[in-house]
Amino acid sequence: MNMNLSDFSAKIAKNKALIGTIIAVALIFIAPSVMSGYNLGLLSKYLCYAMVAVGIGLAWGQGGMLTLGQGLFFGLGAYVMAIHMNLEDIGPGQVPDFMAQYGITSVPGFWELFRNPVIAIIGVAAVPGIVAAILGWAVFGRGVRGAYFAILSQALVAAFAVLLIGQSKTTGGTNGLNNFKGFFGYDLTDPANQRMIFLICAFLTLAMVLIVYWIRKSFMGDLIIGVRDQENRMKFLGYNPASIKVFAFTVAAMFAGIGGAMFVPVVGIISPSDIGVTPSILMLAGVVIGGRTTLLGPVVGTLLVRFAETQLSEAYPSAWTYIEGLIFILVIAFVPLGLGQFKGVWPWIKEKIGLGKGQPGGRPAEVSGSLSAQHVGVDSAATAEAVASPSIGASPVSGVSGPHPMQAKAVKA
Repeated sequence: MNMNLSDFSAKIAKNKALIGTIIAVALIFIAPSVMSGYNLGLLSKYLCYAMVAVGIGLAWGQGGMLTLGQGLFFGLGAYVMAIHMNLEDIGPGQVPDFMAQYGITSVPGFWELFRNPVIAIIGVAAVPGIVAAILGWAVFGRGVRGAYFAILSQALVAAFAVLLIGQSKTTGGTNGLNNFKGFFGYDLTDPANQRMIFLICAFLTLAMVLIVYWIRKSFMGDLIIGVRDQENRMKFLGYNPASIKVFAFTVAAMFAGIGGAMFVPVVGIISPSDIGVTPSILMLAGVVIGGRTTLLGPVVGTLLVRFAETQLSEAYPSAWTYIEGLIFILVIAFVPLGLGQFKGVWPWIKEKIGLGKGQPGGRPAEVSGSLSAQHVGVDSAATAEAVASPSIGASPVSGVSGPHPMQAKAVKA
């Protein structure tokens, strides 16, 4: 019986990504049938923020880059989508009402660029990605990191919000862009189309999670962790830390841009107040509470934070911000790794019920590992040195310890 349970547990661990995907798809299709239109709209809004959180989890949780300015890329993607939807509503040869008030008779050139739906779809990811790549090379190429990078990213999003307000003739100023009627030819007031938008948001979020899962399991994931933990050692091994950081930062920016683009048809408005410093910090808060080093922690944490924000603001309009702040402080104080810290519950359960105590044939795992080390002829001094030195591939997610393949590469060199 113990062997059967052990085999079953091993099969689940091996196929957990596939099982998780199947469960997620099932929940996505079930949600529209059990939730009201209002709650489904709220969930769609939360998923837009969850897309941003997935990217933050990659850049910060894996790459160690504290991104306090994801509102910049969220806003870029949102305004690209809002421009297209506004032009689609007014038709060719017309200008939005706020432009007409300033006597403008034709839309600006960058507006006209996103009239084409294909260019608009590409632009919601390409524009934030290009901006992030340029900023990344300028910042990481000069060795800026840590608190300096966090402050710089926050300053950039504040400057972007000020720019949008100052360019009121072409961006709508503080009022932003709103009153959208259609989404690529579909009526936004139709409940069926609202359910379609939810499905798009849900599957986009799932796709981003799977992309990050693939990156973490690939060699690029090892490089990202290596740069985070031992940047100087990575330089010695011949890798360029700046290019690796730019890759993770750009992917996170593209995710944020897509989330911002879907935010527009879901909420019906985008303004500087949705992308400033405070919204950017709230985007980070969900990642902190869910666990930045885990795969699903950023998504779960963001959904919980946004749900709590909605419920508390309705129940305690004047005090909900203080309650939310208290929750945030308690999580940081007692669960510093977020909800992902509770990932040790399942190993504890397996230990109690007798799973994983030994390997097939009754040989204890530690004895087997010792014999394996003897068979391959591991030099004791080299082993001691490898254990004494920190592994650049030791991930807080997987808890894997020991020498990393790149360390072996260094030894061979």
